Amino acid sequence: MPLVGTREMFKQAYDGGYAVGAFNVNNMELLQAIADAGHEERAPLILQVSSGARKYARREYLTHLVRAAVETYPDLPIALHLDHGDTFELCQACVDDGFSSVMIDASHFPFDENVALTKKVVEYAHRHNVPVEAELGALTSTSDEPGAREAVYTDPDEAKKFVELTGIDSLAISIGTSHGAYKFKGEPTLDFPRLERIQALLPGFPIVLHGASSVPKNLVDICNAYGGKLPGTRGVPEEFLARASKMAVCKVNVDTDLRIALTGAIRKVFAESPSEFDPRKYLGPARDAVREVVRGKVRLFGCAGKA
Repeated sequence: MPLVGTREMFKQAYDGGYAVGAFNVNNMELLQAIADAGHEERAPLILQVSSGARKYARREYLTHLVRAAVETYPDLPIALHLDHGDTFELCQACVDDGFSSVMIDASHFPFDENVALTKKVVEYAHRHNVPVEAELGALTSTSDEPGAREAVYTDPDEAKKFVELTGIDSLAISIGTSHGAYKFKGEPTLDFPRLERIQALLPGFPIVLHGASSVPKNLVDICNAYGGKLPGTRGVPEEFLARASKMAVCKVNVDTDLRIALTGAIRKVFAESPSEFDPRKYLGPARDAVREVVRGKVRLFGCAGKA
């Protein structure tokens, strides 16, 4: 099976009441872990490549690694997605490189500028049958200042207008998630009434949650037990993600949890075997740790067994 786009993937997810896991890829071990987990759980996968990952791993290497994963598991639906593309040129290059989905993130611009840039990407990508994700709102929700969250959360009426003006295929919204390992200062909360309003205004339309890592305590504890310094981390509670996945959310992004699992496993090997210098001996266990995280995520999102 060649790389698949996300249109049909999201339609099946929306109709089936589950979300597809979107996992960030930076190197071979992460890619192998994600692909192996998807195969074991029979779950469709979205492999995400950010601009930074594309530079770090080099576009030629990444695309060939992804092709190897597709050839290894030919019956597994796999999409290759540009995460947080910030320019038309980057989105264009990824479409030309064979990505089966791209994201243009112009959410930092005023509404009209966001629309204009997004529409330009949509016009180019759709000519190549590549679906486009965009973003409205901002993932800066940790402030408890009065009105701060309302100022950055996605406005439901604007979301409807944005989709109609741009012709995008999915929309990343802000309802309380944020990037990194420190997502909440107080009690974790997601604005489900806002999600319900967006869902009502855009029936059948796929919504995306960014910054949706749970930052599990057991992973953080392993990291900290072997020399890490990650105090006071707060992620999105798993029950929130399970609930959102049964609603209009068809794609849930995960990156931080993979990084913590990978780093914790490597730290453990170095601490217990300080003379070890064979990369296979510490990257192997790291790969295994990431695979187990991904297996748990696809079960949580409800997409296990859907491939």
